[in-house]
Amino acid sequence: MGLQRARPSREILSGDSADVYFARADSILEREGLDPIVTMEVFTRREAVLCGIDEAKNLLGHVLGPSDPAETCLEALDDGDVIEPREIVLRIKARYRKFGLYETAFLGMLAQSTGWATAARECVDVANPDPIISFGARHVHPDITDVLDYAAIVGGCVGASTPAGARLAGLAPSGTMPHSLVLIFGDTVEAALAFDRDLGPEVPRIVLVDTFKDEAEEALRVAHALGDRLYGIRLDTPSERGRVTADLVHEVRARLDQEGYDHVRIVVSGGLDPDRIRYFRDAGAPVDSFAVGSYISGATPIDFTGDIKEIDGKPIAKRGRIPGLTASPRLKPVDLAAYRER
Repeated sequence: MGLQRARPSREILSGDSADVYFARADSILEREGLDPIVTMEVFTRREAVLCGIDEAKNLLGHVLGPSDPAETCLEALDDGDVIEPREIVLRIKARYRKFGLYETAFLGMLAQSTGWATAARECVDVANPDPIISFGARHVHPDITDVLDYAAIVGGCVGASTPAGARLAGLAPSGTMPHSLVLIFGDTVEAALAFDRDLGPEVPRIVLVDTFKDEAEEALRVAHALGDRLYGIRLDTPSERGRVTADLVHEVRARLDQEGYDHVRIVVSGGLDPDRIRYFRDAGAPVDSFAVGSYISGATPIDFTGDIKEIDGKPIAKRGRIPGLTASPRLKPVDLAAYRER
């Protein structure tokens, strides 16, 4: 999945984003003239949807550089793989000083993105077969919205709200309209007409209908104004007004259908998580898609561990681990030359 990633950032490649003890270890090894060939294995302790491995491959592909194939080998699983507890997701064989400084970076890539992708999959599994769109960009730093949205798509979301994140996954961004647009126009229908008038036909006409008036009333007003051009309406009723309920969805659907607008889809957003999605499903609410934000973006990172299991071909491990390589039949070799050519 996805397009080729850009070269890793200067902060990552310089080691400025690494835990300082890795830099200190590198300095000591240089002074002592030590740089053995080591094999490191990376795993997590829980079942998850793996993500960030593509980014980790990109980083390691660049830092390992031209190498003797007898000394250097990279094996990995793929973004989107469902992994088992303690399954090896990444194996690095190389001279330690080529990659040791970057352990913080590649473990962080895996931890954060796997957390996001796994949370997305939880929502997707509950909503199935109705689609989930990632709306979490506003809850994270803008420098990482692309990584968040890419991870959400890896986890099963059909789309994401930011162009950067959607682009990483090879998709177009998904979205409707903000409340600010409706507030500035002062009327939902006027905002909908401008939306229809000024955007290209490739953008689905999905209109937010909870800003000023009753949602069912606004949905009908918009449907009358746009007719067959209206693709859908979005319900995002705030908690101050009781949030979106299953009864509201049923009412909006019934009123649209009664007036011949059965083609209009209903999108629900606003504080959704698997329990809220399950509530709509259990109530038989005719929701066509869900937009999920903070449940995905606020997911706890999933810890990954990197263990050295061989040094110069000899099995080794710290206490509590078994020395030597772990049987990992799903690992696939990574073509390092593909990264050197970028």
